[in-house]
Amino acid sequence: MIILLDTSTATCYLTLVNGGDRYEYEWQSDRELARGLLAFLRDKLAEHQANFNDISAIGAMKGPGSFTGLRIGLTVLNTIASDRKLPIVGVENSNDWRGRALERLKNGENDHLVMPHYGRDANITTPRK
Repeated sequence: MIILLDTSTATCYLTLVNGGDRYEYEWQSDRELARGLLAFLRDKLAEHQANFNDISAIGAMKGPGSFTGLRIGLTVLNTIASDRKLPIVGVENSNDWRGRALERLKNGENDHLVMPHYGRDANITTPRK
């Protein structure tokens, strides 16, 4: 099963691809992404009688978008890919980012590590002390 994940906004978008079947899910994660992302992935895989061991490849939307959302999502996906020795590809946001990710995976591409593309400089506040 291939997972495609977008955590660039307060709504997390997950696509599971199993053979010719595609399943789309949304989760309004807001500020619960770090706490709930693994459970969300686990539960959606379980709905298809699958678990993390059944993942064969990963596609990630790498930005631009929320700094924190991208960091959390890509850290989780990179960790799963590294642990399971799975191919992972990152694609910048577009109307067909999922299709481009699937095409890259089909062509045997593997980024090994997907880094976020924020699309702008970080807005870092000056320390008070």
